[in-house]
Amino acid sequence: MPSRSAGPILKTLLFIILVPGSVTLLIPYVLEAKEAHWPVAWVNWLAIVPCMLGGLILLWCAWDFAVVGRGTPAPIDPPKCVVVSGLYRFVRNPMYVGVELVVLGEAWLFSSPRLLGYALLLGLGFHSLVVFYEEPTLRRKFGGPYQEYCRAVPRWIPRLTPWSRKE
Repeated sequence: MPSRSAGPILKTLLFIILVPGSVTLLIPYVLEAKEAHWPVAWVNWLAIVPCMLGGLILLWCAWDFAVVGRGTPAPIDPPKCVVVSGLYRFVRNPMYVGVELVVLGEAWLFSSPRLLGYALLLGLGFHSLVVFYEEPTLRRKFGGPYQEYCRAVPRWIPRLTPWSRKE
């Protein structure tokens, strides 16, 4: 039986497999299954860089949610505190940025206008979710400290230097 402290890690792992896994692997596969061809141009293989970077960002943020926030990225089991460590010191939504990097990398890898369109719709959906649901919910739940964080850390484009509460 897993320990109590392993609970958030296991639930986060399940969430990552189901949600970002579907968004970055299953849906792109369904969209491109019949038309995707492995790239022949060497420049397309460079797309592995944003795919890997996005995947690493996603995993790092998931770890921070589970370990630092003692919760998961899932709205039904959110972190118990605002996570402002790791990549969250540079940008407020690094997990979404990571997912976007993976899907944009896939669009580049397979030279797929369909996946590019999907990535753009996904980005619009992420932005709407953050602006109309997540940020108002976090403002109500965490108040002043979250507002301070929002003033200091950009929503999508990372800061060049890490933010700390001492600023």
